[in-house]
Amino acid sequence: MLTKKGAATRHRIVTAAAAEIRERGVNATTLDDICRRSGTGKSQLFHYFPDGKEQLLIAVAQWEADQVIEDQQPYLGRLTSWEAWGQWRDTVIERYRRQGTNCALGVLITEVGRHTPAGQAITRQLLEKWQHEVRLGIEEMQRGGLMSRGVDARRASGALIAAIQGGVTILMSTGSAEHLESALDLCLDHLRAGAPAAA
Repeated sequence: MLTKKGAATRHRIVTAAAAEIRERGVNATTLDDICRRSGTGKSQLFHYFPDGKEQLLIAVAQWEADQVIEDQQPYLGRLTSWEAWGQWRDTVIERYRRQGTNCALGVLITEVGRHTPAGQAITRQLLEKWQHEVRLGIEEMQRGGLMSRGVDARRASGALIAAIQGGVTILMSTGSAEHLESALDLCLDHLRAGAPAAA
């Protein structure tokens, strides 16, 4: 078990690696780059990651996955009213617009997740957890009579996550959040369709 100081050093290495990968990509990022950015030496890095870069990439993938969910809270876990859905929508768009090409989701999908099976597994777990949270919100809205029971919660939640993922990928290529905003709004319009007028 790590000491408080050890945990802080490990975290500094992971966040430095994540920042380098966001800016330069996996292949262009070296251990020397990470050490320089984190203010650590090679001996320290290998102390926490004895298997080297691949083990560090897995830690980066997990950290980035945690950031994706954390960045959407508390709204993601409280999708129980249309106001809450609107707050979540605004949070998602603002977060990715601010992060631009350097975003956690993009790093997972286009960089770390493609380089190791463990990274792919972490990305898959993230998407499953994310979709589950959205699905719970849809089902809660249906129970409260605020959303049509004709909406397939599983498919709709999957489509929402795919819309965000696709929009973020385009944002990373163009620097514009327009596609992300349009895709997310169309999905939410679909969820609103057939909702009681009082909702």
